[in-house]
Amino acid sequence: MIAIYVRTRWSCYFALSLFSILLAACGGSEGHLSAQGDPAGPVSLYTIGGTVTGLSAGSFIALANNGVDDIVLGGDGTFTFPTRLATGRAYNLSIVTLPVNQPCTHTYGAGTVAGANVDLLNVICGLPPVGLVNATGNLTGPRYSHTATLLPNGKVLVAGGFRASALGIADLYDPVTDTWSATGSLATARYFHTAILLTTGKVLVTGGFNAGTYLASAELYDPATGTWTPTGSLATARSAHTATLLSGGNVVVTGGSNGAVLASAEVYDPSTGTWNATGNLGAARSTHTATLIANGNVLVTGGANGVTTLTSAELYDPVRGTWATTGSLATARWDHTATLLPNGKVLVAGGDNLASSLSSAELYDPATGTWAATGSLATARNAYTATLMPTGNVLAIGGVTLPGTYLASAELYSPTTGAWSATGNLSAARVWHSATLLTNGKVLVAGGFDGSSLASAELYW
Repeated sequence: MIAIYVRTRWSCYFALSLFSILLAACGGSEGHLSAQGDPAGPVSLYTIGGTVTGLSAGSFIALANNGVDDIVLGGDGTFTFPTRLATGRAYNLSIVTLPVNQPCTHTYGAGTVAGANVDLLNVICGLPPVGLVNATGNLTGPRYSHTATLLPNGKVLVAGGFRASALGIADLYDPVTDTWSATGSLATARYFHTAILLTTGKVLVTGGFNAGTYLASAELYDPATGTWTPTGSLATARSAHTATLLSGGNVVVTGGSNGAVLASAEVYDPSTGTWNATGNLGAARSTHTATLIANGNVLVTGGANGVTTLTSAELYDPVRGTWATTGSLATARWDHTATLLPNGKVLVAGGDNLASSLSSAELYDPATGTWAATGSLATARNAYTATLMPTGNVLAIGGVTLPGTYLASAELYSPTTGAWSATGNLSAARVWHSATLLTNGKVLVAGGFDGSSLASAELYW
């Protein structure tokens, strides 16, 4: 009877969410089905959990799944929420109560159950960063315009990139041993592509550029075997696009360029390995940003259309497959960053306007659909990285100030004060690099370009 209750409660919930007209029909259905039984038979339920790391001795943290099911933890280790969920049900990890005087954040916290237990939710706690940047081992070869993806096992996959030509090589960084090693090579060398960690634990790489050719091909990396396999190709070849993991586990790819700037969008279904067209953007754009916000929609900002930079912003609704305009940026920009903050707002900063690099920053409020100015970067920069830290601050690293000064500087944005402050410099200036928050709270910076391709890597904490 418990399984019947859980199934019926969630079925009613989704009916309420998607079709408000069914409100009356949902009311009271639990008792009816509990009495009559479920003709579909028993429902398989799966656990939702993960790992807490870095929690100070004597501290406590409270977590919730889907806003309920609270648990309180008093130390590092694995955790599992009391309520199990059926295949197709959404999970959404949140931190209800932070430990005293210790910041914490989480990764891989939202998705959909896919016929297996979910154990990859990571809660990371750490002290405020002191701005230390230390060199670590080198990549197996220099590269820039690559991708870097944090895997469920805590390692980092760096794939593709450019060095004299497009690269098909891939590396793994192990934070436990502080070493790099080669892993299986991509079937197709590429750069300016995207890489997304799927809820299955595999990594989806899409599109990019190679030897004058825009790519439609896509590949999957399996951390269990260290191998790549082809998957369905995009309908439209593209580079400088975005790829966003949706709360349901699908991936939406937007815009980009294949010689012409694109307004099209496509959705990848991991269960079938296929792509399907979805609604077109209201404006063609490339080198824009796409951010999944708390309500499950995707916020797309700025970019360039081949003629000028854009101020416009749009929201994608995955349920309807449609786009709607929302408040416009105050400043047109592309090659900028967008970071979802713990308070649900989105920080957009830097970029350029085809003439010069920008230092201005803006905050998007999903509740009102409007933008507000916030503190400007100390150094105008584009083609840099922005990383949400365990403290809730945002770390901006490197980049370039037009017309061509490569940057080694780094800054921290405080959502509390709305101001940026300088932090430790990189040992090497770099642009088109990658920055990945590790499960130990450190940030791994790898590769990039400073007039030549870089193999060096650094750790920030």
